[in-house]
Amino acid sequence: MLRSNQTKAEQRLWYHFRAHRFLGLKFKRQQQCGPYVADFVCIAFKLVIEVDGGQHGSEADATRDAWFHREGYGVLRFWNHDVLGNTVAVLETIREVLLESGLVDAPALSPDPSPASGRGERTIAKQSVV
Repeated sequence: MLRSNQTKAEQRLWYHFRAHRFLGLKFKRQQQCGPYVADFVCIAFKLVIEVDGGQHGSEADATRDAWFHREGYGVLRFWNHDVLGNTVAVLETIREVLLESGLVDAPALSPDPSPASGRGERTIAKQSVV
């Protein structure tokens, strides 16, 4: 089901994903994929990112993930508190998965978009994100 309001954790990730800020990739939010709506999806690399609250971790999530896998999608799930408490580590995990699967060849991430271009093409050192 499409939601009009994002959680704070989803808002945090969307800040980094929107406008090709994350590794220059195009992510869509609240994207219909078959019978499901993915929190975020990079269609070019068939990667689904789910941000889960306390209601997740059920058999329904396993069924959903199995459908995505059958359709050729990779699925990464992160808890809300991890996204909010350590955004840089979550983004680094996503980057590493993309690099390990050979989907992208990119430098380290930037927690803030580049002020000059607005597309986040700077590299970063590990630091906490507010």
